[in-house]
Amino acid sequence: MTVVRPTASTLSPLDSVHAAAGASFIDFGGWRMPVRYGSELAEHRAVREAAGIFDLSHMGEIEISGPEAARMLDFALVGHLSAVAVGRARYTMLCHDNGGVLDDLVVYRLAADRFLVVANAANAHVIHVLLRDRAHGFAVEVTNRSAEFALIAVQGPRSAAIVGAVTDAELAALKYYASVPARIAGTDVLLARTGYTGEDGFEVYCPPERAADIWQSLVEAGDPHGLIPAGLACRDTLRLEAGMPLYGNELHVGVTPFEVGLGRVVKFDKPGAFVGRAALAARRDSGPERILVGLVGDGRRAGRHGYPIFHGDTEIGVVTSGALSPTLGRPIAMAMVAPKYAEPGTALTVDLRGRHEPVEVVALPFYSRS
Repeated sequence: MTVVRPTASTLSPLDSVHAAAGASFIDFGGWRMPVRYGSELAEHRAVREAAGIFDLSHMGEIEISGPEAARMLDFALVGHLSAVAVGRARYTMLCHDNGGVLDDLVVYRLAADRFLVVANAANAHVIHVLLRDRAHGFAVEVTNRSAEFALIAVQGPRSAAIVGAVTDAELAALKYYASVPARIAGTDVLLARTGYTGEDGFEVYCPPERAADIWQSLVEAGDPHGLIPAGLACRDTLRLEAGMPLYGNELHVGVTPFEVGLGRVVKFDKPGAFVGRAALAARRDSGPERILVGLVGDGRRAGRHGYPIFHGDTEIGVVTSGALSPTLGRPIAMAMVAPKYAEPGTALTVDLRGRHEPVEVVALPFYSRS
């Protein structure tokens, strides 16, 4: 298999491990990351049926610490982070003054006065700068810790059996969106029950110099359970089936959380002001002009990002993400459409480079695990 070597990309601590496994690479957010190792269809199915192991070391980690850390995050983000218990995590967003989404984040509360904000790869530096700016006047320190972490994810129905074989943590007590200090392969790590695939799974935050040993430990433990390495291509189809938005596709500064069906992450009842509050309240009250829906077709070709959506001869929206679903065996897409066309069962068409193919609006997600 040919290995594509983009220039000026940051290398993952696991780069040599991926190359030895025959990975194909892409540049993703300025990082050289494995897009697939062999068949992305096989990798997708492994995660749905057994387990896959992913390298997510491109993600950014920013620490917020100090006596006013919780209050500062309540101001900087749309979520109510001061209400998060120690050991738990919260999905939230950082928005512009105008309400537009600058990034979606997972925030871990590690101690009463210490949080870890996990940002998307391409945004890590920008989010660090914005959080530092929004921390002005608060008794906090904002530190970019991205270089201090590698991140490995094990996802799939067999993930608990695999991770449980190599850690001292009590996984049965670890709830979804919770984290705990643990040891894997003789190394202290932060172990979280989170993921981006629609399956049960775990993420391991570890020192970069120990990443290869931890990866190998998990691979060996997973071999009897059908674990295989999985790349970013199948991670994209997995999150699409699960109806999870992707920054740069569904999420960007041109939309607020309300357009993408995530208005619930905006906590207007938390104490104090927060950045974007007035604009977000106005959008909540007026209603969005376009909203995110699911689309399912019957052919073999899926609408891709940017493809227009029609009702009759009228263009009424655009595809944000699309693929042939390995699980459903049908083309699926997420799209932004005018609210009057968002009712499940509505018949629309997608313009596939000049050919209009019929699609039907469906509720998201396309797939939910049992």
